[in-house]
Amino acid sequence: MRKPELLVPASSLEVLKTAVIFGADAVFIGGEAFGLRAKAKNFSPQEMKEGIEFAHAHGVKVHVTANILAHNYDLDGAREYFKELKELKPDALIIADPGMFMMAREICPEIEIHVSTQANNTNYETYKFWYGLGAKRVVAARELSLAEIKQIRENIPDDKEIESFIHGAMCISYSGRCLLSNYFTGRDANHGACTHPCRWKYAVVEESRPGEYLPVYENERGTFIFNSKDLCMIEYIPQLIDAGIDSFKIEGRMKTALYVATVARTYRKAIDDYMESPEKYQKNMPWYRAEISKCTYRHFTTGFYFGKPDENTQVYDNNTYTSEFIYLGIVEAVEGNIVSIEQKNKFCVGDEIEIMKPDGNNLAVKVIAIKDEEGNEMDSAPHPKQRLFVELSEKADVYDLLRVENKDK
Repeated sequence: MRKPELLVPASSLEVLKTAVIFGADAVFIGGEAFGLRAKAKNFSPQEMKEGIEFAHAHGVKVHVTANILAHNYDLDGAREYFKELKELKPDALIIADPGMFMMAREICPEIEIHVSTQANNTNYETYKFWYGLGAKRVVAARELSLAEIKQIRENIPDDKEIESFIHGAMCISYSGRCLLSNYFTGRDANHGACTHPCRWKYAVVEESRPGEYLPVYENERGTFIFNSKDLCMIEYIPQLIDAGIDSFKIEGRMKTALYVATVARTYRKAIDDYMESPEKYQKNMPWYRAEISKCTYRHFTTGFYFGKPDENTQVYDNNTYTSEFIYLGIVEAVEGNIVSIEQKNKFCVGDEIEIMKPDGNNLAVKVIAIKDEEGNEMDSAPHPKQRLFVELSEKADVYDLLRVENKDK
């Protein structure tokens, strides 16, 4: 039985470090160009260097995305980018475009190439094709069922790796190949600039009555007709392993450190528990369910894994996330019960908050005092990104996350 890799997204150096500490076996990141999350913060060359060094020091791999569908005008820049990556030495490149693939093979043959889900990898002949070209891994299209993935495993070489998304946002189009954003806004989803029009609210205009907007009804529930639920497979680790998947991939390269920590920690424990004992995995299922719901999500679905999605996999009445907890900051330094953080959201002296630890424990604590960098006492911390020194009723450790329950959820 293969123990799967847990592959976690990182939008920034801070989030990369969080993913590493909270249980990732590997992280995937994007540079400042040539990836499909242009709106993410992404990594400068220096940040990428630091991130790779940090991950490698903790025994964690780093995969870098270069998975745009390239045009002629992209190629010269991509060539220079691969030369930079050759020096930075990530563990793998995630590529969709055959031209980009061949260029990467030429410039940095020592770096593994993983074929992106953007390449629409839906059958075992496609996997064998990429294997013949030297790809170490292929990312399965989201449209595949577990039965189809298992059939692919049975028909490809044993050392050919399968990576599959197991958690995060779903796309209404075919594995990300969507033209809605380009059509409405001129921003190309296949170049990393998607504006997510699948989450928008829609109406109908009848040809002879311009300007008169008629609501779109779905059983009286709403007008967000393309808005899919989020994938969550925390309850199906045995089935994912049985299908022969080598890498469990979390979606979310634009998510916060709190999201990444929550998802990484929960899946880390679930995978480890199952590999130790299926009975332990089943016993701890209530904890997995409770914890995975503490990150932002749009209700959950199993996507295509057990058959084609139906009307129950959409969210019709809104396009907002459910947020059980609010992210306050990461502990960057500790002196006694005083922690240093860069504050992310407002909290006050006297608040009951929670220390979220990488080992799975959550510690309820009280905020005793807050001081700014000049040592001034503060009753509350209303300004995001402010450097704070916070005294807590219990001791925290570096890399712990601070969060507070969202009373307005």
